[in-house]
Amino acid sequence: MSRDGVADRSHLARRYGTPLYVYDAARIHRAADRLRAALPSPHRLYYSVKANPSPAVLRQLTGLGLPAEVSSAGELAVALDAGQPAGQVLYTGPGKTPTEVTEAIAAGVRLFSVESAEDHRRLAAAAAEHGTTVEYLIRVNGLPSRPAGGLRMTGRPSQFGIDLDALWSVPGLFTGTPAARPVGLHFFPVTNMTDEAALAAEFTASAQTAAAVLHRSGLDATVLDLGGGFAAPFARPGESPGYQRLAATLAETLDTRLAGWRAGRPVVAFEAGRYLVAECGTLLSTVLDVKRSGGRTFVVLDAGINNLGGVSATGRLLPPSAQPTGPDAPDAEPVTLVGPLCTPLDVLGRDARLPDPRVGDVVAIPNVGAYGLTASVLGFLSRPPPTEVLVDATDRVVAVTTWSVRAVEQPGPAGGAAP
Repeated sequence: MSRDGVADRSHLARRYGTPLYVYDAARIHRAADRLRAALPSPHRLYYSVKANPSPAVLRQLTGLGLPAEVSSAGELAVALDAGQPAGQVLYTGPGKTPTEVTEAIAAGVRLFSVESAEDHRRLAAAAAEHGTTVEYLIRVNGLPSRPAGGLRMTGRPSQFGIDLDALWSVPGLFTGTPAARPVGLHFFPVTNMTDEAALAAEFTASAQTAAAVLHRSGLDATVLDLGGGFAAPFARPGESPGYQRLAATLAETLDTRLAGWRAGRPVVAFEAGRYLVAECGTLLSTVLDVKRSGGRTFVVLDAGINNLGGVSATGRLLPPSAQPTGPDAPDAEPVTLVGPLCTPLDVLGRDARLPDPRVGDVVAIPNVGAYGLTASVLGFLSRPPPTEVLVDATDRVVAVTTWSVRAVEQPGPAGGAAP
């Protein structure tokens, strides 16, 4: 709240209004350093733009030398605007349209992930039509290592990747065409794994599967993308896991299965989104009302599921259980944090500890730099989206992102211009 816990950010709320997303550049840098140290070296670390496509955030990660992993034309446009070299971008996703593949190639993207026979055919055709050669990773739907937490992406029937037993039935997958050349494999079995041993087991299983596939296919891989799964807290105080033993554990497996990896043959790649940006983000919201109903206290904020956590049903993040930062008050009466939307589903937290909430207070919800605004139901009730600001280590605002309001063009008669 504006007193005690977040007084240092209340000036931003006064200046830009609320709801307001504040991103801390220093925390982005610290997260990147921490994750790089937790991974076996050498490696390539992609930033998954879906976690937070804010141009200001992406520029920070671009400046740190992290190439972008994108899954849409919109994400690609933001990445290129942020200074990402198109030739370093990895384009993924199970449903790439012919138009976006062609446009990505025209923009200079040369590395794609192929997820099916049709995806392979479409990429090869687009590259041939463009008169160029692209490279691709074959995304494999491998076997799970063991029951795991987080959201499982593969290792079961899935729209992602090609099943192990189906790899060999896709014509030309491992040989490619003159316009589309296979250069490696792509795995991404789970997301948001807090258990370090379980995450290490997933990476180990993927590396073992990769070695077997490469041996059988004879593919001379130059890239092995093991995906991600790195966890981060969401909308409540806390820190991301340290993964202290991950590098050593995975390096041992790679030494055994893929002996050339230390010399970059293949380059071992990872992808991270939430781990890199979750802790950098804070959502500031103003208390509009405090009311009692049925023996409970409801704190009505000007931010709701249209600003935070609205698409939690996708599994990319936990259902909202927001806990603002502020004075440690374990004995405070639990309150229900709700937004301003006219639906009973507009709940951000049912058991928040918020001592003595008052109208006009500014509440700070931490760890929302990943899947915060970008995973919200922004269009619901047509409320204006929040402003986003990026601050440096001295809390100085260095970038401001605002969202434009929809404009309607009214066509004139018979397709002519409107009067």
